[in-house]
Amino acid sequence: MRPLYETQRLMRGIRRAALQRGVIAVLDLGTSKTACLVLRFDGPQRVGGDGVGPMAGQAQFKVIGHAVTRSRGVRWGEVDSMRETESAIRTAVQQAQAAAQVRVDHVIVCFSGARPESFALFGEAEVEGPTVDGWDIGRVLASCEAPEIGPGREVLHAHPVHWSLDHRMGLSDPRGQVGRQLAADLHLLSVDGAAIETLLLCLKRCDLECAGIASSAYVSGLSSLVEDEQELGAVCIDMGGGTTGLSIFVRKHMIYADSVRMGGDHVTSDISMGLQMPAPLAERIKTLHGGVVATGKDDRELIPIGGDTGDWEHDRRKVSRTELIGIMRPRVEEILEEVRARLDRAGFDHLPGQSIVLTGGGSLIPGLDGLAARILGRKVRLGRPLRVQGLPVAATGAAFSAAVGLTLFAANPQDEWWDFEIPPDRQSARSFKRAMRWFKENW
Repeated sequence: MRPLYETQRLMRGIRRAALQRGVIAVLDLGTSKTACLVLRFDGPQRVGGDGVGPMAGQAQFKVIGHAVTRSRGVRWGEVDSMRETESAIRTAVQQAQAAAQVRVDHVIVCFSGARPESFALFGEAEVEGPTVDGWDIGRVLASCEAPEIGPGREVLHAHPVHWSLDHRMGLSDPRGQVGRQLAADLHLLSVDGAAIETLLLCLKRCDLECAGIASSAYVSGLSSLVEDEQELGAVCIDMGGGTTGLSIFVRKHMIYADSVRMGGDHVTSDISMGLQMPAPLAERIKTLHGGVVATGKDDRELIPIGGDTGDWEHDRRKVSRTELIGIMRPRVEEILEEVRARLDRAGFDHLPGQSIVLTGGGSLIPGLDGLAARILGRKVRLGRPLRVQGLPVAATGAAFSAAVGLTLFAANPQDEWWDFEIPPDRQSARSFKRAMRWFKENW
């Protein structure tokens, strides 16, 4: 077993090397679709400054290739069938490579499953030199007490959220500043270790080297929330096919993440069972005629179901849109009620800003924003990913929020625990490594 700290540092090193070479791919492995974008980094500021994080600056990039294919072998945002998932990844990456006319060896991947759980940590230490440097930050992070994340759990993200230096609070980056006592609040996100190991092994079988891994809820928030929302406080709800992820941002940092193991595919399944039709046809009817708010004219709008069973009466059936909405709405309400319970548990009501942004493919259901506003008790807007250079029109919809956010994550990653040297003689550092072992050495 390789410790978390060493493995994440290794992936950061791989990412820096890939950015220096100028080409890297990002892979959004979802339950319903697998999307791949190939990025090219140009200019003298390909990777600015020393190290990784806000001090390194944002690299300039352009999307030069993209591909989308139907996911296979993925359930609830996790790999369910290794062979089918490998086939879907190979298809998406090869099509993106063909569009970009370059070969890709390194990918940064995001996923939505593995049951994420958030922890808040605190650490402090005295500054040894005249100004704060990376070594002082490492000692502060090493002083954080390791939480009991449970057996088989691993750490996916560990972001320093809030810095304070003596009497100065709310610093975004204390490096280079003068002070004596440095303290930090750290957000730690843990996930099921087996799901991560399986995903990385699948990438290895596809002859791809992992240069980074991220939570879909996190990167969706990066692309869908505007700057003011990230600063004042907002939640991003990413309604995917198999899961609905949520992430809370304050002061441009994620402070909480969770997921509900229900999504758009469950709505499709309800339609398929309720109307006794194949799942592909149920998905088509949901996309073309679905909704969650019925009106008076919906009783008169008849939807032909069709079919090729050979039974004339069965294949000539029609249902009203009101009946379709009656099947879809209970499941959507169940998802939103579960999201509200997670937000209440996280203390979302106590944030200075309480914006709610809906994104993901599931957010395209007509009338969902109004229903979500009534259930969540807040004004809700539909979020779309930010535009990045070279992004095709087909990839600008809400379903691509995670993929676009992953490009921002690749170009301008935030500081994490493993970006700093942790003193090996610190007891808390040793206990942190014991509690949070990462992947097997041969992944």
